[in-house]
Amino acid sequence: MTDQSMARVAVLAAGIAVAGWAAGNGFVRARLGDRYVTVKGISEREVTADLAIWPLRLVVADNDLSRAQTRLQANVREVLQFLARHQVDTAQVTMQDFAVVDALANEYRSGAVEGNRYIIRQVIVVRSDIPARVQAASQRVSELVNAGVVLSSGAEYGNGGPTFIFRGLNQLKPEMIAEATARAREAAEQFAADSRSGLAGIRRANQGVFEILPRDQAQGITEGTQVAKVVRVVSTVDYILR
Repeated sequence: MTDQSMARVAVLAAGIAVAGWAAGNGFVRARLGDRYVTVKGISEREVTADLAIWPLRLVVADNDLSRAQTRLQANVREVLQFLARHQVDTAQVTMQDFAVVDALANEYRSGAVEGNRYIIRQVIVVRSDIPARVQAASQRVSELVNAGVVLSSGAEYGNGGPTFIFRGLNQLKPEMIAEATARAREAAEQFAADSRSGLAGIRRANQGVFEILPRDQAQGITEGTQVAKVVRVVSTVDYILR
């Protein structure tokens, strides 16, 4: 073999050695990069709703339109008196979805009209910043029935009862995120101690989604029907181990 050929072989061998060293170091870094622990931190707060919305759907029926309208107006007054009697502020009450149905105007009708010709519907939407009063009034709604007021929940209004809303989530977010992150780090530190490792920093973090849940979590109970609620956030953090 000539001197020139021997030089080429030496350069090739050196190149292979360098490539092998680089590949080896790359593998080690990848393995070290894979040394991490995924932990979750939970933060919860029990809160109270600060807004109540209660749609009351009135229905009257009669063969005389004027008489039906007079009855509807009497029912509206009865509802407003009922709310005032239970200390629910009527200043925020609104009237929505007024509708009149004439059975004779039904193009699909065949034969004579059975029952009342006219049906009038009116939705009274109660809005209050004191949900406890609305909740108490909703438990006495039989007083309206006793007074002759016909109520219909209607599918578009859920179960027909009040809906309770918590509007203070944004004020809770910073404190709860900090608490959830701190609890995640505590879990990571415990894991690192148990595995005789240390924490080298955060690999990846997910703040999580805030949830508003019913305080009493049982089958059939929804968050909107409860004044007392629980706000929860779960943060997920990957910590690198060293």
